[in-house]
Amino acid sequence: MRALQLFGDRDLRLVELEEPGPPGPGEAQLAPIAVALNHIDVWGWRGMAFAQRKLPLVVGAEASARVLAVGEGVTNVAPGDVVAPYGALVCGTCRFCEEGRDNLCENVGGVMGFHIDGFAREKLNMSARLLTKVPDNVAPTDAACAIVTFGTVVHMLFDNARLEPGESILVQAGGSGIGTAAIRIAKSMGCTVFTTVGSEEKRAQAEALGADRVINYTTERFESIVRRATGKKGVDVVFEHVGASTWEGSLFSLRPGGRLVTCGSTSGVAAQTNLMQLFQRQLRIIGSFGCTRRNVAQALDWMHRGILPVIDTQVSLDDFRAGLERLETRAVFGKVLVTL
Repeated sequence: MRALQLFGDRDLRLVELEEPGPPGPGEAQLAPIAVALNHIDVWGWRGMAFAQRKLPLVVGAEASARVLAVGEGVTNVAPGDVVAPYGALVCGTCRFCEEGRDNLCENVGGVMGFHIDGFAREKLNMSARLLTKVPDNVAPTDAACAIVTFGTVVHMLFDNARLEPGESILVQAGGSGIGTAAIRIAKSMGCTVFTTVGSEEKRAQAEALGADRVINYTTERFESIVRRATGKKGVDVVFEHVGASTWEGSLFSLRPGGRLVTCGSTSGVAAQTNLMQLFQRQLRIIGSFGCTRRNVAQALDWMHRGILPVIDTQVSLDDFRAGLERLETRAVFGKVLVTL
């Protein structure tokens, strides 16, 4: 079977590997349909693995797949089902997993496509308990964005920021995969959405998504515009994943008692925080990482209701590198998909 392996920094090769054997007890054999690219794929491609890993490594952290066969004892999926496979090998038995907080697993075996072999291959066997069935009316290409993209957004907005209908929110980097998803979900709830983008072309695209106020951060100070537009009060929630370059402005954009939820630091991992502003305005800063398996089902339910990911580009497995390069240059608006 074909698979895409990373051999070293920026050294991706399309190779032939042996097909897996029949699925064992509790396992399902999958044929990936589409792989959605994320910044974690770019980091891995650049050699930025934050834990020990063994190369070569099959890449791809987020995907949809069709079930080919199931092993003994599997009842939650059947051959022919389209599924969204969870992107980390969580144990299922530690206290966090038992509480449904899989993304805090104490015995996680690694993130697929980053620490351990991922989904950019034609077949694999995987524990069936990590699979979520995709609703019939959701396309497999959309479902490929359920685990890292939509799942992350659902976890950020609802488990952590506790976004309520009618509130105001600032979505940083609104042209990104998670940014576009956050805009669509928040607007569907009747929220007032501010967002930042890096070009006039993306401004028009974000406006077309329904964002109420789109700010080009290369020419405008987003925090000043947000505060003016809210009568100097600020927004209820800031959806942050850019990091150092937007951090202080994001905090300044919050109303008293506002919530900032963050899942990323693509512009740098260290930032200054005005502590007096933090405690005097009673702001809340919440870290968010990945999602739970429950969030995957919730993400698919949003898609079932018609809130779909924005797809920027689709490429073939042979053009995986081109997809990564497009994502790295931030030229994208939405998601880059690799179809198998």
